[in-house]
Amino acid sequence: MTDRIPLKRALISVSDKTGLIDFARALSARGVEILSTGGTAKALREAGLSVVDVADVTGFPEMMDGRVKTLHPVVHGGLLALRDNEEHMAAASSHNIGMIDLLVVNLYPFEATVAKGASYEDCIENIDIGGPAMIRAAAKNHAFVTVVVDVQDYSAVLAELDANDDATTLGFRQRQAQIAYARTSAYDAAVSGWMAGAIGEETPRRRSFAGTLAQGLRYGENPHQSAAFYRDGSDRPGVATAQQWQGKELSYNNINDTDAAFELVAEFDPAEGPAVAIIKHANPCGVARGKTAVEAYRRAFDCDRTSAFGGIIALNTVLDGETAQAITEIFTEVVIAPDATDEAKQIFAAKKNLRLLTTGGLPDPAAPGLAFRQVAGGFLVQGRDNGRILRADLKVVTKRKPGEQELEDLLFAWTVAKHVKSNAIVYARDLATVGIGAGQMSRVDSTRIGKRKSEDMAEALGLTEALTIGSSVASDAFFPFADGVEALAAAGARAVIQPGGSMRDAEVIEAADRLGLAMVFTGQRHFRH
Repeated sequence: MTDRIPLKRALISVSDKTGLIDFARALSARGVEILSTGGTAKALREAGLSVVDVADVTGFPEMMDGRVKTLHPVVHGGLLALRDNEEHMAAASSHNIGMIDLLVVNLYPFEATVAKGASYEDCIENIDIGGPAMIRAAAKNHAFVTVVVDVQDYSAVLAELDANDDATTLGFRQRQAQIAYARTSAYDAAVSGWMAGAIGEETPRRRSFAGTLAQGLRYGENPHQSAAFYRDGSDRPGVATAQQWQGKELSYNNINDTDAAFELVAEFDPAEGPAVAIIKHANPCGVARGKTAVEAYRRAFDCDRTSAFGGIIALNTVLDGETAQAITEIFTEVVIAPDATDEAKQIFAAKKNLRLLTTGGLPDPAAPGLAFRQVAGGFLVQGRDNGRILRADLKVVTKRKPGEQELEDLLFAWTVAKHVKSNAIVYARDLATVGIGAGQMSRVDSTRIGKRKSEDMAEALGLTEALTIGSSVASDAFFPFADGVEALAAAGARAVIQPGGSMRDAEVIEAADRLGLAMVFTGQRHFRH
């Protein structure tokens, strides 16, 4: 392969015209001939630049609303010809095909068209055909051709030309080719994913996902693991779309935990009052509602003060100064909220290691979407767990019916349990968690852990008894035996919400009746592995 290729002729055809004029002007100043099409050519001419229409080079006019303009041997021959192959160059000469040294193409805005809710027909019209074909051709022939698909690479091209007497090096062209193939891959993934949804195909034969690098990370879950954070291009509010106001870069674990915290707290409508979730190792260690944000925070904190140290805090409402001041009383890794007051930002400014993120909104917990996880040899794909239970969905199965406050606490605990690793048990009182058992192989063990944590916090708070006494409890899946319900009663619980569906439901219900518990079935479970 030849290392340095002088840049003499470029084809530019872009939808996103950010930086176009300055870039084209810089190329023209270096003596580069510019070929172009349609709107790009018009924009360049209006800026006073000399441009050759591709139609004049091919001898074939643009047609069919621009669908056919660059799909021509003169264009693709100029991109694909091997300059060190005599037969290729002889064919090019006999057919009057000029070489193209630089291709600059960014594709029709398909993803943006889908994101704004356009019609099926408009989405189809925004599927680029000629662009990906040219990009793939130029990238394949990177031995001789430089390809640019991202606006942010314009400056890199100019710097490369400056450093190499208006030529590009093989290493640079290889890097640009890799970026180009990643772009066309992501574009095709977006189109195929959208079309699967549009036609109702839940399990397409082939499934692909793509992302754009948001930041490189120092390491992954552990220092010996490399890692990076990629955005998927969606506009779902969260850590990927947030603005970071202060603090060092987020780590792999920070990002994972912050996402878990914000998705949980978004379950609680801010119109019904503030809510706060505190997360540690992707599990909630305290969740509460309150009349104010600071009240919600303090109630969440009082569920498990020990685990909250070094945790992630998420709010469903604006972070105010009083709440920010309360948060600074212990070490916290990240705080994420839809917004924050200037006073809150000023208070946090004194804590250089604390990261503050604002998102401008909350993710919709009921929105559909996909979740995927890698396994050896493949990956699992499922719909996002957007299941929700309302009062009308509950089935009372015991002799005693839950009271009004118990019903509210049951639904609150159920919502939290959806975000706790299985086996999950959540004790709640007055819309605040008072004990959480997470990630155990036995549901009885989760029950006992939640009770023990409540007892420890009661001692720390100077209370005479654990807050699990008189509590309402959620279990993310059914109780396979009566021993789980008996353990809840031993912890002082008075009401239970669970999916039901066990072969021993009758035995479990009988135990609840015998122990004076109220129990409701949801008919829905929330495993979270």
